[in-house]
Amino acid sequence: MITTSDLKRGVVIQLDNAPCLVLDVSFQSPSARGGNTLVKTKYRNLLTGQVLEKTFKSGDRLDEADFERHKGQFLYAAGEAGVFMDLETYEQFDIGEDLYDPIKGYLLEGTDVQLGLFQGQVVSIDPPLSVELLVTETAPAIKHATATAQTKEAILETGLRIQVPGYLEAGEKIKVDTREGRFISRA
Repeated sequence: MITTSDLKRGVVIQLDNAPCLVLDVSFQSPSARGGNTLVKTKYRNLLTGQVLEKTFKSGDRLDEADFERHKGQFLYAAGEAGVFMDLETYEQFDIGEDLYDPIKGYLLEGTDVQLGLFQGQVVSIDPPLSVELLVTETAPAIKHATATAQTKEAILETGLRIQVPGYLEAGEKIKVDTREGRFISRA
């Protein structure tokens, strides 16, 4: 059991028999004397993917979820699914489209990931914050670019399409932010 004072971003609690990742926490003191402080939370249900909000009174007790984070590795794509391995137990998991699709553009074989397990089932996969990928296709470099930053679309080795600066050419390795899907720098 944890109390509302232990809530912070990244904590996984159990609400309605589902693991929920806390995304944001704010504390609100009432103006009336003797009123309880309110703890407003924004969380993501890891089973359904819904982002919800809930308000608790200060001092309320919450259940901790049976949730574990394990180091994992992406092995290969199998049709519309991805196969991942838990590096602690060497157990392999076939992950369906719902979890695999949003991150498949950032994964090469052997990429390390963070697996979130709830009661022995994978419910979340966190890729590294940035990955290095090869630009396979893009328009030619823009010569004599104007003062404003110009971007163009590039296709990366995983099939991911992102906007890159005009000076990049095919064959270059770049760093990509996996949270926002944007270009960071040359690798």
